[in-house]
Amino acid sequence: MKALVITGPHQAEIQEVAAPLAAPGEVVVDVKRAGICGTDIELFTGEMAYYKVGHTSFPVRIGHEWMGVVAAIGDGVDASWLGVRVTGDTMLGCGGCRRCAQGRQHVCEARGELGIRDGRPGALAEQIAVPWTSLHRLPDVVDDAMGAMVEPGGNAFRSVGAADLKPGERCLILGPGTIGLLCGLFATAAGAEVHLLGRSERSLAFARSLGFEHVWTEDALPDLPWDAVIEASNAQHLPAKALDLVEPGRRVVYVGLAGAPSLVDTRDLALKDVTAVGVLSASPGLAGTIDSYASGAVDPRPLVAAALTLAELPGVLAGERPDGAGLGPKFHVTIGD
Repeated sequence: MKALVITGPHQAEIQEVAAPLAAPGEVVVDVKRAGICGTDIELFTGEMAYYKVGHTSFPVRIGHEWMGVVAAIGDGVDASWLGVRVTGDTMLGCGGCRRCAQGRQHVCEARGELGIRDGRPGALAEQIAVPWTSLHRLPDVVDDAMGAMVEPGGNAFRSVGAADLKPGERCLILGPGTIGLLCGLFATAAGAEVHLLGRSERSLAFARSLGFEHVWTEDALPDLPWDAVIEASNAQHLPAKALDLVEPGRRVVYVGLAGAPSLVDTRDLALKDVTAVGVLSASPGLAGTIDSYASGAVDPRPLVAAALTLAELPGVLAGERPDGAGLGPKFHVTIGD
């Protein structure tokens, strides 16, 4: 089958690789649509921290935002999964440790990460093999584009839930990238007054095109009481600014990751009686995200700038923007029929 393979820093190509087999407890999925995120770009450039600590090494096959149709099942898997439209969890716990037993497999020390950590090739390929326990069924009203947006949506769903907003309360989101915009959509659906802070006029203009009325640069941000602040950027200084801005006794949610350590003064955290929540993965939020998409409460599709072929993908990873692409931050790859 065909798959994208990153062979070294800034080096990617489409290769013919062995098709996966369904091991016991696993299924093989025909991938229909997959997304590219910032983690994939870092894996392409070689800047991803996992390379330094030995979790990942070249060559690597990326792709953890995906949907497809179950094409084969291994021993121990119910036959009812055959032909089902699915998406799946990125974080694959060992299944035997204390964290996995408590339903926290996404922070299992020995976890695999689909398309990110070594040992589990990703979904930018014609097929993937995954444990059946990681699957989530997609209802017909959640189309392929929405299905491939469940994983990033799950991060945003969890972030907005962690912000503990009530209808009418004011939420500030730092960073209008894919996760930040999805946070804005989920917070709006929850009845919050949403404000977005960004840098480039292009990203701010796109946020306005989605219907967000309160869009600011850092120097123009109004002096308002912020009931929750969601830090969804990659800026090193914004985690501390989030704590500075949030109302005392309220919540800061950290879902963005900077390329260098971000320093937060815990004295401010304690003296303001602020709750700080970190969000690593979409895992506990996947089902809720699918429900939100299915109900129409949130529609992530306007964030997709273009749907590419596998052959076009190496150029996009290298920074090319295809002719006709929209202003959205997300690129998808369509695979198969």
